[in-house]
Amino acid sequence: MRTILYLIQKELLQVLRNKTMLPIIFIVPIVQLLILVHAATLEMKNIDMYIVDKDLSSTSRGIVQKFESSPFYFINHHSFSMQDAENELRKGNIDIILHIPFGFESELIKGNNSGLQLLIDAINGTAAGLIQSYTQAVLADYNREIMLEWASPGMKERPMSIEITHSFWYNPELDYKTYMVPGILVLLVTLIGMILTALNLVREKELGTAEQINVTPIRKYHFIIGKLFPFWMIALFELAFGLVIGKLLFDIPIVGSLGLLFLFAAVYLFAILGVGLFISTLASTQQQVMFINFFFMLLFILMSGLFTPVETMPDWARVINIANPMAYFMRVNRMILLKGSGFYDILPEFVSVSIYALIILSLAVWRYRKTV
Repeated sequence: MRTILYLIQKELLQVLRNKTMLPIIFIVPIVQLLILVHAATLEMKNIDMYIVDKDLSSTSRGIVQKFESSPFYFINHHSFSMQDAENELRKGNIDIILHIPFGFESELIKGNNSGLQLLIDAINGTAAGLIQSYTQAVLADYNREIMLEWASPGMKERPMSIEITHSFWYNPELDYKTYMVPGILVLLVTLIGMILTALNLVREKELGTAEQINVTPIRKYHFIIGKLFPFWMIALFELAFGLVIGKLLFDIPIVGSLGLLFLFAAVYLFAILGVGLFISTLASTQQQVMFINFFFMLLFILMSGLFTPVETMPDWARVINIANPMAYFMRVNRMILLKGSGFYDILPEFVSVSIYALIILSLAVWRYRKTV
């Protein structure tokens, strides 16, 4: 036990003296939280709209004013030429064209159907879908208003309409930062536990100290525990540090038990440290480690549910995602912080991550003994 404690002390001193590793541990998390939380958003704001109003009626002006009063639209282009509007759309200067044809209001007054034309830049299918939904909602709302306004004067009562009241659970304000901050925290903890662990172990190979340790009385499990445990502690510190920043800067709700969150994080980190140790056995240089880490991290992040729900993936991808430890922590972190879930709510993920950690650590230690 004393041997392990000395090794842990040595590793912590080595980390504190490493001028490259310190910024990664203390500065990168702050920068990532400040930038990624604002940048990694699926909210559509400042939608650039081009208005082609050929009707110039009170109804068409009412539609335009409806969009101008919305916080999601930015209207700085008006024209009578569809050609000019399409040129701007082709150049990527606008997101949507609203074309109001001549005779739009007169057809409505006659009781006939009258149509509008929407042209949306759909290079980004997700953004185009959101723009269409927002625009249709605005038009539907205006349609209800004019139906009530133009109701027959002979009617004693206006047509009845269905009034819908709603409430959103766990994120009442629909603030995307509330959804993203817990996900970014999972990403930070994973980076510390996986990449730095692998880099540190391979660095021992490059310096030749791994071979020197092999001829000392230090056992292999002493060496591995001494190498992994400091990064386990650092990653837990990063989680606590990130939670403090998230609360102070973004006011994220912390509804559930922090003790339960750190318990799951502790088990999750054993799995991630095992992945880092396994990667270190596959590489001989730090450059190779970075390439292998990039491959795995890219898959882990894209399939973790950080940006898009896991439930929307095809069945084969969800089967592959069983081997993605990041997906488990992503789900659990949001459940505990935002929903206040208890231990029995996260029990399936807890068992899965525990089995994952046992398997990957066993495999990594076995592989490490073969190669070092």
